Amino acid sequence: MIGLVLLVVLALVICGCVCVVWAERGGPRWVRGVSAVTLFAGQLVRHSHKRRRRGWKGTSGEGD
Repeated sequence: MIGLVLLVVLALVICGCVCVVWAERGGPRWVRGVSAVTLFAGQLVRHSHKRRRRGWKGTSGEGD
């Protein structure tokens, strides 16, 4: 079951990337919409990763 979910997520990611490339070449309106959603999701993931990395360094202000 988990494998099926991962395959669906992988298929969505690949389709999103294809839509981003197609939109850059002037695709139809729906492709540009999917492209915008894909790019926004990528920004959310990057932002989440940066916040998580900042939390791991600690806040005590001590050096190495």
